[in-house]
Amino acid sequence: MNIPENSIINFSDFISSISDGQLSSWAANLPKDIQCSMAPDRWGDMPTWEQALRSLPEINCSKLDLKNGVFIGQLGDSSNTEIKYLEQSLMKLHPWRKGPFFISGLHIDTEWRSDWKWDRIIPHISPLDEKLVLDVGCGNGYHCLRMAGEGAARVIGIDPSIKFIYQFYAIKNYINQYFHQTKVNSQILVDVLPVKAESLPKKLKAFDTVFSMGVIYHRRSPSEHLSKLWSLVKPGGEVVLETLIIEGGLGDQLKPKGRYAKMSNVWSIPSIETVLCWMEENKFKNCRVVDISITSFKEQRSSNWMKFESLSNFLDKTNSRLTVEGYPAPIRAVFVAEA
Repeated sequence: MNIPENSIINFSDFISSISDGQLSSWAANLPKDIQCSMAPDRWGDMPTWEQALRSLPEINCSKLDLKNGVFIGQLGDSSNTEIKYLEQSLMKLHPWRKGPFFISGLHIDTEWRSDWKWDRIIPHISPLDEKLVLDVGCGNGYHCLRMAGEGAARVIGIDPSIKFIYQFYAIKNYINQYFHQTKVNSQILVDVLPVKAESLPKKLKAFDTVFSMGVIYHRRSPSEHLSKLWSLVKPGGEVVLETLIIEGGLGDQLKPKGRYAKMSNVWSIPSIETVLCWMEENKFKNCRVVDISITSFKEQRSSNWMKFESLSNFLDKTNSRLTVEGYPAPIRAVFVAEA
């Protein structure tokens, strides 16, 4: 099983860059793991995604702002014809779920207002300046780019969904164009890899901050997931965990029969007290909940960039406090703890 021959995505520079140092034990197995994840026979649409990246036009990118959002270039940098061609190329990677992104004035209006989640999280975590950061289940890397905008020295995202990888490298293409065109003597070290957390070495203990957002309720064993996170973060480092929750006390969990809000593979939605207990049992210290939010129709919705069903289709039409299956509607909480 191999990555498509002459694929526009190349991980060799990244692997080489971590071959010496605290991530070297990971670098040894990465080529094999990436090849398995990106095997063309697993992803029938991969030729379309490859073509999407190859068809991306070169456009002017006069600015880069990852602190206040993901803004690459600005309105007026490119002609209407160039922007239309850019939109057609990026639309080949539909659906776009996490964002938004702005490229030379083009607004990629994603399903999720992921910037709202970031705004809720950032006041409660340790500064990321000069940190080595891992984002587990990072999707298309939107939050990875925001982490870089907070000054992280290096950000690595991992996600096994290959279309997300192509979306990230479409965006990174224009970040690279910005640095090339402006000749700014700087760079951002952000990479997204098509691997799972389970493939990382045991007891790596390398990262200053590890994020896991929207992952743990998809795991059969929440404890194993938390144990893995603990094994990845440095002593004294920080873990940021975001998850669906239910109201209730210690030990309470919702274990859906079938789907939850039309999502498959949701194994357990815990109460706040249950999450805190899990974290403490897995050696985390100073465990606390820092944010609770009810997902709204403004934060998650269909758009031209994600034309499938979204939150309004997942909830009971007569009672928005319930999912279509009759479970409590989505509430999300953010937890922070130290290793």
